[in-house]
Amino acid sequence: MSGAYGLDLAEVAKSNAPQVLDVPAAPGHVNEKNEKELYIPDDSSQSQSREESSTDPDGKEYPTPEEVATLRRVCGSVPWSSFTIAVIELCERFSYYGTTVVFVNFIQQPLPEGSTTGAAGTDGQAGALGMGQRASTGLTTFNSMWAYFMPLVGAYMADQYWGRYKTIQISIFVAIVGHIILIMSALPSVIAHPERSIACFSVGLIIFGIGTGGFKPNISPLIAEQYESRHPKQYIKVQKNGERVIVDPTMTVSRIYMYFYLMINLGALSGQIGMVYAEKYVGFWLSFVLPTCLFLCCPTIMYLMRNKYARRPPTGSVLTKALKLWGLAMKGRWSLNPIQTAKNMRSNDFWESVKPSRLGQAKPVWMTFDDIWVDEVRRGFKACTVFLWIPLFWLAYNQMTTNLISQAATMELHGAPNDLINNINPVSLVIFIPICDLFLYPGLERMGIRFTPLKKIAWGFGLSSASMIASAVTQHYIYKLGACGNYPSGETPSGDPCEPAPINVWVQTIPYFLIAFSEIFTSITALEYAFTKAPKNLRSVVTSIFLFMSAVSYALGQAFVSLSADPLLTWNYMTIAILAALGCVGFWTTHHKLDKEEDKLNCIPESSFRGRQLSHGGQAAMEC
Repeated sequence: MSGAYGLDLAEVAKSNAPQVLDVPAAPGHVNEKNEKELYIPDDSSQSQSREESSTDPDGKEYPTPEEVATLRRVCGSVPWSSFTIAVIELCERFSYYGTTVVFVNFIQQPLPEGSTTGAAGTDGQAGALGMGQRASTGLTTFNSMWAYFMPLVGAYMADQYWGRYKTIQISIFVAIVGHIILIMSALPSVIAHPERSIACFSVGLIIFGIGTGGFKPNISPLIAEQYESRHPKQYIKVQKNGERVIVDPTMTVSRIYMYFYLMINLGALSGQIGMVYAEKYVGFWLSFVLPTCLFLCCPTIMYLMRNKYARRPPTGSVLTKALKLWGLAMKGRWSLNPIQTAKNMRSNDFWESVKPSRLGQAKPVWMTFDDIWVDEVRRGFKACTVFLWIPLFWLAYNQMTTNLISQAATMELHGAPNDLINNINPVSLVIFIPICDLFLYPGLERMGIRFTPLKKIAWGFGLSSASMIASAVTQHYIYKLGACGNYPSGETPSGDPCEPAPINVWVQTIPYFLIAFSEIFTSITALEYAFTKAPKNLRSVVTSIFLFMSAVSYALGQAFVSLSADPLLTWNYMTIAILAALGCVGFWTTHHKLDKEEDKLNCIPESSFRGRQLSHGGQAAMEC
């Protein structure tokens, strides 16, 4: 451990714990020209009175332990490079959601009479392939599952070989190829042959998912690292009224993720609204072309900003070392009884026993890291165990993009496309995110209620369960009041489509509002949790594990495909509501003790271990 002192970005700022600064990266990996070198106090500054603040050569003052405990904390200024990344995310989410929002109608609904593009006009139902609800639910579920499985690969390539910036650029290119193939599947001459169209569509879906998977686990750490690279620890700021406050990087990163998510939903909202009208009045080919055009902004901005972004270089075999470390810790702890194995993994000495200082001369040759990195890995594994419950939340959330769209088609739409209604979700998020950031969270803090990340996630589970209960009640009354009873998506004996149930479609506002709040509490918090709890050289991997939980939920969703049709939809929603409620109880039961460790986990100093680094000469440097 060197003599540098600072606060880790993940710190809640309960102490000024010592940490080692980053090994300098090769030019092009970090924008060295625009970054100030971090202050490293010398031995004399370390021995100064703990009641005195330390100051760097530029005059920036760092808080004393007393000030850390007493001064009010504020957010810092977000660098403009983070805003450009947020715009990139907006464009990518516009392209993703604008494209996928029409998948259900493209697959499920038949080609309208007299149409060659799938457009149906104001009073008609847009469609193309006419393969039914189960086919559309199955394929859209596969698409989402695939898109959230591939982040594991994208994260590995970023941390191991390419770095985040290069991985994002390559993934964008792959996604563009997928977009082009999807456009081909929606051309009028191809739609005329559904078997050819679905084959082309499926190929495009796979390639599109590969690109999306490489993009997602790397863009969210990249945006937060723009602030971290400039302000890795707390410092003192004097307000205009003379008040001394602490500028807290943790609070700033939390705000960055809140508004990053807001940009995600602005992109999703504009993409979904625009493309459902494009399919309805022009055709599916246009609803695939326009997202592709906007997506082309992503590589353009990335290229123009290539020398402005702070970037961490790939670190080689760090993931391998983390897995080896876990395997070493598990030695002698396996049992034929899985409950006993779980207890052994939770023992207090599980990670302590494999620290290099404990092993001494007996440590294996691959153990080139320090004790602190073991603590960081432990913290990262704890985050991953938190994410194991997330699939039950996503199982409820995913109903919004599949069955709730179909449910809307069986109610009175009053001229609105059925796949427009689910835009209530991003509209709600755009409204509720600033409310939570500016009023709800600060209000709870002033009341002395500490709304920790794990508490937020537990509340998210509960709200997602409530949203499914609301959906089940709506479905019950559709069956009860509809002209076709338990088969509102079917046909009358004369072969005509069933009349919609006499229920205004905007009743779906209730489940969509509940889903929006649950998303703020669970999804945004989990992204932040992945960033702040992961070792810095494993951030993409830990983020990808959180995203992979979506793939797991989509796999679980395949088990519910048989319930995704009349007359079983009420059972579908109630079953998922029960699972989400059980998830809420199980999550808090297993992690309430971890919640008490929040400050302790956040105050772990940063390790000096970096894995493989590049020297300024461009050659692989020795591991620290």
